[in-house]
Amino acid sequence: MIADIKFYISLFLRRFHYFLLVFIIFATTGAVLAYTLPPVYRAQARLLVESPQIPDDLAPSTVRAGAAELLRVIEQRLLTRANLLDIARRFDVYPDASTMSADEIVNDMRSRIGFSLPRDGQTTGLVFVSFEAPSAETSSEVTNDLLTQILQQNVELRTTVSGQTLDFFQQEVSRLDAELAQQDARILQFKLEHRDALPESLDYRRTRLSALQERVLQIDREFAALSDRRTRLAELFEQTGRLDLNEASLPPEQRQLRALQDELASALVIYSPTNPRVRSLQARVAALEEIVKEQIAGTTGRQTELLTAYDLQISDIDGQISFLAEQKTLVEAEMEVLIATINATPENAITLGTLERNYENIQMQFNQATEALSEARTGDRIEAMSKGQRIVVIEQATVPSGPFKPNRKLILAGGAAGGMAAGVGLIFLLELLNRAIRRPVELTNSLGIKPFATLPYMMTGGQKATRTLIIVLILLVVGLGVPAGLFFVHTNVMPIDIIVDKVRGVVGI
Repeated sequence: MIADIKFYISLFLRRFHYFLLVFIIFATTGAVLAYTLPPVYRAQARLLVESPQIPDDLAPSTVRAGAAELLRVIEQRLLTRANLLDIARRFDVYPDASTMSADEIVNDMRSRIGFSLPRDGQTTGLVFVSFEAPSAETSSEVTNDLLTQILQQNVELRTTVSGQTLDFFQQEVSRLDAELAQQDARILQFKLEHRDALPESLDYRRTRLSALQERVLQIDREFAALSDRRTRLAELFEQTGRLDLNEASLPPEQRQLRALQDELASALVIYSPTNPRVRSLQARVAALEEIVKEQIAGTTGRQTELLTAYDLQISDIDGQISFLAEQKTLVEAEMEVLIATINATPENAITLGTLERNYENIQMQFNQATEALSEARTGDRIEAMSKGQRIVVIEQATVPSGPFKPNRKLILAGGAAGGMAAGVGLIFLLELLNRAIRRPVELTNSLGIKPFATLPYMMTGGQKATRTLIIVLILLVVGLGVPAGLFFVHTNVMPIDIIVDKVRGVVGI
């Protein structure tokens, strides 16, 4: 075991110049990078997202977006191409901007800006804003400018949202108010067009129809009574020539004739028509009838007076009958109108109900929009007075006292450690590729024989001196050539920091 350790140590010492060569390359490169990379200053500002000063259960704001959502929107607005180019121009972030394209400036500016947001769902939280620049003053100035833009964008976003909400509900209330007026006009027009067939007057029209039906029956009864009276009056006048049949007003012959007629009627009830008494009564009645006819024919002046009274009564009865006929016609016409309106009422009720339901729906929407408009006005007032959720500055960006990067000591230590690891790795790789037999144990393992003795390779003094000189020259060339080459590239081709940034961009670090 001890012999193996000594052997490996001897191998390392034998190839130490390779290790030293790789170490010098890495260490020199690290030293050059550590002292050639320009300093980068980072100024940082802190903001605080505060909860609403007025509780939401008392007067809620109309801005429902959370702090994290609003800040992400603000971040995207800050990182727009136009804004980044404007910041780079105003603060002269790139002295050699004429040699850079707009895309390079935008991409580099985005990589320099730091923007940390609170977690989703948090009503409060810290926000850190930073900017990296070659100059400490530029870093603080750009950071404070970003800080100002964040505050302005936050106020603008919140007031814009609340203002748009207020405008929307104002327009909605106006629109619904106009629809209410139009619907009210439709209902009024429908009621005017169908005022005789509306549901609210249905009971009255039914009652009126019943009354008219009773009136028709009454007219029919009165008409029948007048018609019967006229008929009896005409028959009486034809039989007697008089209109008054009182016994006191009749002549004696007529009174005697009526008495004989009554007696004949009584006798016919008891006796047969061939009975002598009946025959005697019939002869006497016939004789008196002849006398009465002669009396009626002989009284011409009186006949004229009776006809005049008769005509007056007949005319009066006919006038009443005509009036009743007209009344019946009017009543029946009104009944037809009422029946038509009653039959049309169900359809009108359905149409009117539809119009009124639409009116109620619009009224409900109008009430909701009015309530929402009141809340929108309150929310807009809250945002205008900055009483809602807001972002306040806790600490503005100050000029940094020292560079944020690069960490030169870390780069030097990393170059040295990388050189040592690469040197050891190179020696290990060379030994893996070397298949020569250099120890007795390797001879035994490879050929299966056991040697009696081994003689090491002996170098002359001149060979040792030549080998040492070659190693020293190579080390000098590498130790001086690598820094010189990096300096040439940094000054004549491209700055080392830009090369490093491009490499980091390609690698994705």
